[in-house]
Amino acid sequence: MKFVHLRIHSEFSIIDGLSKLDILIKKAKEFNMDSLAITDFTNLFGMINFYELCCKNNIKPIIGSDFNLYTNSDEISEITLLVKNLYGYKNLISLINSAYNYNININEKLLFKHNKGLIILIGFNSYIGKYLLNNKYNNLLEEKILLYNKYFYDNFYIEINRIGINNESFYINKCIEISYKYNIPIVATNNVRFIDKEDFKYHKIKVSIYNNSSYTKIKNYRLYTCEQYFKNIDSMIKLFDDIPESIINSIEISKRCNLILNLKKKVYLPKFNIKNDKISSYDLLNKLSKLGLIKILNNLKIKDKKEKIIKYKLYFNRLNKELNVINIMNFSDYFLIVMELIKWAKDNNIPVGPGRGSGAGSLVAYSLDITNLDPIKFNLLFERFLNCERASIPDLDIDFCMEKRDKVINYVFSKYKDNFVSKIITFSKMTARSIIKDVGKVLGYTYNFTNKITQYIPNILGITLNKTLKLKTELYNLYINDVNIKNLIDISIKLEGTVKNVGKHSGGIIISPNIIKNIIPIYKNINEEILVTQFNKSDIEKIGLIKFDFLGLKTLTIIKSTIDIINNNLSNKKKIDISKISLNDNKSFNMLRSCNTNGIFQLESYGIKKLIKKIRPDKFEELMDIIALFRPGPLKSGMVDKYINRKNNKEKIFYPDKSCSHNLLINILHSTYGIILYQEQIMEISRIFSNYSPIESDILRIIISKKKINDIKDHYKKFVDGALEKNNIKLDLSSNLFKIIEKFSGYCFNKSHSAAYALITYRTLWLKSNFTEEFMSSYINYHLDDKNKINSIINECKLLNINIIYLNINLSNYYFYVNDKKEIIYGLSIIKGIPKSNIINILKIRNNFGYFKNLKDFLYKIIVKSDIKINKKTIESIIESGACNIFELNKVNMIKYLNYYFSIFYKKNNIKNNNQIDMFN
Repeated sequence: MKFVHLRIHSEFSIIDGLSKLDILIKKAKEFNMDSLAITDFTNLFGMINFYELCCKNNIKPIIGSDFNLYTNSDEISEITLLVKNLYGYKNLISLINSAYNYNININEKLLFKHNKGLIILIGFNSYIGKYLLNNKYNNLLEEKILLYNKYFYDNFYIEINRIGINNESFYINKCIEISYKYNIPIVATNNVRFIDKEDFKYHKIKVSIYNNSSYTKIKNYRLYTCEQYFKNIDSMIKLFDDIPESIINSIEISKRCNLILNLKKKVYLPKFNIKNDKISSYDLLNKLSKLGLIKILNNLKIKDKKEKIIKYKLYFNRLNKELNVINIMNFSDYFLIVMELIKWAKDNNIPVGPGRGSGAGSLVAYSLDITNLDPIKFNLLFERFLNCERASIPDLDIDFCMEKRDKVINYVFSKYKDNFVSKIITFSKMTARSIIKDVGKVLGYTYNFTNKITQYIPNILGITLNKTLKLKTELYNLYINDVNIKNLIDISIKLEGTVKNVGKHSGGIIISPNIIKNIIPIYKNINEEILVTQFNKSDIEKIGLIKFDFLGLKTLTIIKSTIDIINNNLSNKKKIDISKISLNDNKSFNMLRSCNTNGIFQLESYGIKKLIKKIRPDKFEELMDIIALFRPGPLKSGMVDKYINRKNNKEKIFYPDKSCSHNLLINILHSTYGIILYQEQIMEISRIFSNYSPIESDILRIIISKKKINDIKDHYKKFVDGALEKNNIKLDLSSNLFKIIEKFSGYCFNKSHSAAYALITYRTLWLKSNFTEEFMSSYINYHLDDKNKINSIINECKLLNINIIYLNINLSNYYFYVNDKKEIIYGLSIIKGIPKSNIINILKIRNNFGYFKNLKDFLYKIIVKSDIKINKKTIESIIESGACNIFELNKVNMIKYLNYYFSIFYKKNNIKNNNQIDMFN
């Protein structure tokens, strides 16, 4: 006999679930289980992952959810719903979505409306269960049973458990009576909350963390028992050997649950709103792309007619190929939507990045002004971004100014209406530091105690407690010598990595052609109207919804601020257009080689400065290479040293290696000194060397990077055979080349992304080297909340021989700025404890009534002449900051006279306000 677990809370039941899905499925496989359900509380957060893991392990996935149900008596009843088919899945989604409008509850009216395709389990904490437990047999109980029988009929089951709760045997006997009386089948579950019996204490700690309670004082933990672990089949059969039908019914339910999710097969493409409905989205894309490309090419001002024809032919051939792929894949609307959003941002003075990721390799995107990088000039490949054989959704990630990104997001929500747009959920996990503090608090340790322990955890991204102990740091010594610390860490290790809470992706947005709630479950905070998907960004793509990433980049804010300062100071001269600057500026590369890169995008760390010093870059392509090289993989692989030596003529250049160097590879690898640095180079090698098609070359890139052994073997043969057939290249050479590609593919970088980010890097470098004062001023203004950073930037300004004018009540504005003498003037915003509105008001008074002659004049203009009220504390802070040091008095005397003048002027101000004669002057 078999058994199927039909009620399990995974870690995605954040209140009380502890089971990690991968461990749960592994255990189910170990127990030789054919089928399994998860029923997280009013959510499907883990559904896609669970479904895929089950299918991968030949286990039938059953999707369900636990609900709080409000009955007519306003009593909360717990129920479990299991999905039979696609109809039931849609109804489950509807119920979950409705629950988030009613404080995460549903009522019977909703339940009965969405009953089709669902199986209901009524258990211990249900309305019926509570009546049975209290031995209440009356008309109300019978009415309720008949009501559920009416709507669910043969999909209605009574759930029983043997987990050691009070009155369990009495309750089960009553359930059996009801079962026979009304012909309602009984099914056994174990109401699973954790995987192993020993996990009970860890479960209690997790529940305590969620409830912000100590381990000894947590309320309602009596609802759980140590028996709610993931028991094997034999244990469950033995537990219910006196009620065998309850085990058999678990199998029967499993047979009836047959949901099939067609993941990665459907795409919900949003539609671009075209005013002229006689033109298709592809026709519009075609038209706008070609107009945009003509404009770009005309701006090149090519005088030679022959050269112009060649250039136009090259670009339009590439454009037409891209448009054809976009049309075949039906992504025209996607490009138009992104184009429109970027246009709106630029029209509203919101800085947009020049590109990001593989999308920078699209000429269509460049022609539509989505990106700002010529993919042909930098040899970027469209196939790396999109091709017909790789059925992936295009991903044109966009960088916006950090401060104004939310304006773009708000625009999207207003344009596409609430029901068709949503944010994307994120799951924050219990990390090494946070779990030590959380567990310590539950166990009663002081904050200082746990905080001291966390200080021994290295500042390494993704570091875990197990990894920390293996490093044999000071924490390891404490662990083996202190029982309390060992206990704390052991518990923390058990909980580390589980889901702690949910949040919203800061820049991820879904735009759907249909009402989102009809496609997926949504999550919504109380009192919030914005919808959030219950699936994370990777699961969203598997469902087929289109994700738009609006990422915030502080550097774009600094660039925009710098350009504004420059252009304001240029008066009637021609304004700076950062998109049209030369990429061969000597000043910029001199500054780069000097490693004066504080404030330069991607180039501020000590490590990358060392790399710059060794490479001594003198062209834009080498800046691209530096960004690609400065990563852990290349740094450890030896390719960085080879690049440096070859660049500096200390090593002979091979293309790529002595064992397989070939003239066919020179054009592909010459810019990187024979090093295979980019994924696009692998693609080009396979095309030119071994006769791969553009699409096949991208498939090769993916297979090698993901180390798919069987596929690699197939491609090895295709590669060497193609090299022989096309170029008559012998096996030894082509075989060695393939091995080098295979070895270094994991270190290769996306060239399109490197080029796009190098462009942002170069723009900051150009601004800093050509308009140093303006750049440094903007750089300071972005870090107003970081006093140490400001001091560091000011010190650098002094090294750059920039004159700094300290706070001056007559010269300072709110922000730091550059005057006509190219001096940086401190901004009043640096003064702590003063509201921005007060500073702005003082500046208005200065503009209206002129400079302040002395303290008396300053106070008189603020208090008597102006209608704006400024409190004494604000003026004290201004004096203490040194902004009033231009007056003849020292700070001590200014504070002393402040009280005197303040009293007099407020009396005079009161006389003025009472329409009496002001005799002060």
